[in-house]
Amino acid sequence: MFKSDQETYKEAETVIGPSVKVEGNFASDGDVVIEGQLTGTLKTSKNVKIGASARIKADVEATNIFQAGEIRGNVKVSEKLQLKSTAKIFGNVEANILSVDEGGILNGKCQMMKKENPAGEQNPDLFASEDKKKNKK
Repeated sequence: MFKSDQETYKEAETVIGPSVKVEGNFASDGDVVIEGQLTGTLKTSKNVKIGASARIKADVEATNIFQAGEIRGNVKVSEKLQLKSTAKIFGNVEANILSVDEGGILNGKCQMMKKENPAGEQNPDLFASEDKKKNKK
């Protein structure tokens, strides 16, 4: 997703710096880096990196989110949401993959989207055989 900070800034289509405050509905087709403040909505078909000093009061939608700052709003991620130890979310989350470092805060409902196998079969219940073994004892 994102590499070092220098590479991230080079690859990002939009960077909202630490002293910048943005209000409104923000839409992008590229990677977005937020270090400042955003109020409204944010939607991108790519990735979002939210720095530790960032404060967002918005619903956020992206493919991947790497978060170290604060979001007050709902978050929808089609792939991976990674919360660092300084991250805070006050809102509902929908993601395919969720990673939360120790200290990260998520206050809201979390819904994990279910992926199907390529053949269209549902993922097997990996614990079914373990449950059967326990019930036989």
